[in-house]
Amino acid sequence: MTTVTDTLTRNALAVLQPGFHGTTAPDWLLRRLAEGLGSVALFARNIESPEQLAALTAEFRAERPEVLVVADEEGGDVTRLEAHRGSSFPGNLALGAVDDPALTSEVAAELGRRLAVCGVNLNWAPSADVNSDPANPVVGVRSFGADPLLVARHTAAYVEGLQGAGVAACVKHFPGHGDTAVDSHHALPSIGVGLDTLHARELAPFRAALAAGTKAVMSAHILVPALDPGRPATLSPATLTGLLRGELGYQGLIVTDGIDMQAIAGTYGMERGTVLALAAGADAICVGGGPADDETVVALRDAIVRAVHDGDLPAERLADAAARVGALATWTTDRIGAAREAMPDLDVGLTAARRALRVTRTEGHVPISEAPYVATFTPVANMAAGDATPWGVAAELDRFFPGTLTGSFRDGDASTAELIRSAAGRRIVAVVRDVHRHPWMANALGELLAARPDTTVVEMGVPQAPSAGALYIATHGAARACGRAAAEIIAGKDAGH
Repeated sequence: MTTVTDTLTRNALAVLQPGFHGTTAPDWLLRRLAEGLGSVALFARNIESPEQLAALTAEFRAERPEVLVVADEEGGDVTRLEAHRGSSFPGNLALGAVDDPALTSEVAAELGRRLAVCGVNLNWAPSADVNSDPANPVVGVRSFGADPLLVARHTAAYVEGLQGAGVAACVKHFPGHGDTAVDSHHALPSIGVGLDTLHARELAPFRAALAAGTKAVMSAHILVPALDPGRPATLSPATLTGLLRGELGYQGLIVTDGIDMQAIAGTYGMERGTVLALAAGADAICVGGGPADDETVVALRDAIVRAVHDGDLPAERLADAAARVGALATWTTDRIGAAREAMPDLDVGLTAARRALRVTRTEGHVPISEAPYVATFTPVANMAAGDATPWGVAAELDRFFPGTLTGSFRDGDASTAELIRSAAGRRIVAVVRDVHRHPWMANALGELLAARPDTTVVEMGVPQAPSAGALYIATHGAARACGRAAAEIIAGKDAGH
């Protein structure tokens, strides 16, 4: 193997951001780090505790001190640090509902501090998508809201808070994934807006993020015909090089969304998609939460090397991409002490969740005073959040009312009559999530309220449907902190009750 080939192989490894299975570093991953792998991606499957995570990231750095250790830690509904118990932080929609950019920056700073002390230095967050389509199945509460200017100011505040803690932000999903009813984990969405709308709405938060100095931007697997009628943004030179680099003047790292997602893998294949993304202007390839083994890394590495030899990917473009990965690693190394110097703010998540609540009481509402029955209506989880993270209010209510009973209901489950029988005369708390997107859930809730109008309703998704129930609480997210804040209201333990 010649020196040129060695350099080429190292550059090909430098641009990959693969995941792996397990809570300790497998031998193959350590070997690839020694050979030049630039990043490692962490998911819930890799994290048991802060102490274990810190030991894991130390394993990486023993092989490659300058490695980028990446997490997909948005807080709120999408958490990896607290996937097994629920996040201590509300997500973006809750922060947008409060609309206090200083609070958003404080939340992001504390989240960044917790990541940094565990050795994570790049976070695939925040979502800068404007949630303009209420039927969106994958963005929803991950967005700060439907107002582009609100989303822009909170995106900038989040970037500043996170990066102030020494963790690089990666705003996503460029040029904006909000106006779609299709989840790109499963298929290729298309956004049919014109350039004027795109610039005024979708791009406003990204311009704010760039002005705030975001170190990374993640591309979306969406087709935007106004920019490129033939290729999704991740594979589009017009979008990544023309718009993001050229028109918007961005010089930082461009990361793809998971190249294993069906919008790319099911249409182009992972290997071809990787090459096309790099040629289009991407610098780092997120391999995502799917394939997580040495065979995948080697296949992608070899596809990149082969593309350079075949003339499909200029060696200079690959070298430029690898250099941007290295530059970001240097930036994070220079800021390694920021988190250690910061004072923990352990209460900021719950404070934000409390401020995000929107509460409506009917005139005849009587507060709950005994252990209730909690009926949780559970939709199919989207791929970003997953279905392993607990959510709801039952566990938090049991702290106030020991003996709280609970039942979980999905589409086609027990009838309203059976639900009421299960409640056995107790007051009922109905917990829903995006009731406006699920006709079965809306029907079940309507039947329940007709039979038991004293029911408390807690909406833990996007509160698009009208308020309902004797007591209605919109939490703007399903994080554990949101459940705690709602339980305080139900139990009358909130300061303003």
